[in-house]
Amino acid sequence: MGSSGKLASKGKSASQVLILSLMQIWAWVFLACLVLIFIVAVPIISGSSVSFLSVRNSQNILVAITPVLLLGLGQTFVIISGGIDLSVGWVMSFASVISALALRAAYDSGLPLWVAVLAGLITAIIGCGFIGLFNGVIIARLKVPPFIVTLGTAFIVRGMALLMSKNTTVIGLPSGVRDYGNESLMYYIRGEGGGMYFFTKPEVTVDLLRKMDRIITYPVLMTALVVVIAIYVLRRTRFGRYTYAIGGNQVAATRAGVPVESHIIKLYVLASVTAGIAGFLSMLRFTAGSAVIGDPLLLSSIAAVIIGGVSLFGGSGTIVGTVIGALIIAVLTTGLVMLNVPSFWQFIVVGTVVILAVLIDQTRDIIKAKIGNG
Repeated sequence: MGSSGKLASKGKSASQVLILSLMQIWAWVFLACLVLIFIVAVPIISGSSVSFLSVRNSQNILVAITPVLLLGLGQTFVIISGGIDLSVGWVMSFASVISALALRAAYDSGLPLWVAVLAGLITAIIGCGFIGLFNGVIIARLKVPPFIVTLGTAFIVRGMALLMSKNTTVIGLPSGVRDYGNESLMYYIRGEGGGMYFFTKPEVTVDLLRKMDRIITYPVLMTALVVVIAIYVLRRTRFGRYTYAIGGNQVAATRAGVPVESHIIKLYVLASVTAGIAGFLSMLRFTAGSAVIGDPLLLSSIAAVIIGGVSLFGGSGTIVGTVIGALIIAVLTTGLVMLNVPSFWQFIVVGTVVILAVLIDQTRDIIKAKIGNG
């Protein structure tokens, strides 16, 4: 009787471990299934001759996830630590405005275009870094809940962005700015007379221009570099270890000698800086500064983090997971657009996936607790 009971217990534990393993990779499986579904469904339902995984469509997906992913990177660090930042969407808008103003002023003063662009980037990073510092100090030193602080900051920054832009789009930027935001490392021209071109945009006719695809635009490349740095920092550095420790148990982290308050401040500075980079790259892409461009991206960035497996309770999550979450959202929205699905259904589908991700996260925690107690 006792032996059979032990065997049953072992069998149950094995099944729990298997389920737990599947939950760890569910986002990867879900992404692969989505891609396969759209590859089959797009030509059948929409009648389009364009493949879902065509070079142009794939690049469009990468461009689309760039701002969402940059917002999500900083958000990943913050949520792993047990916090949240509701201001990053408007911080991105603020960065778009101030970087455009700085770039225009620098260029009008006679500086070379590349120096003016660099001035715009530095302005965005420093300006947004101060916003993150403001958030972090109030949260860490005054012990005000992050939800309240960052919500209030979102309204403040929104007002500042609208004030500095005079409630309109900042225009009048040099025409060459567009090249920084839209040109690519490689170009591919389909059909006869085409081929692959590296680093230099080919001179093409109007007909060939329709056949030309941009591969790895500069904003996508810069985002990829930020992602690689974020992965290294979270996995390999003391900064990353402290982030996990604070999210796992803040009291225990303090007793272990982790400088909790100063680290939390750095986390919110980081979240604002990545939002600032997102705003700067959006300004380059559209050759204008917009005071509202980041507003609709806040929820998408949080959704990407949650879908990617970052625990809302803190202490666990990865940058790679956030990348997968952002890709899932981009693939979903792009595929539904190609299927001519109305936009309101897109919100419903993404919201459903977010709820599913949270349920999986909670179930995973329950199974871990059972295995640990067993």
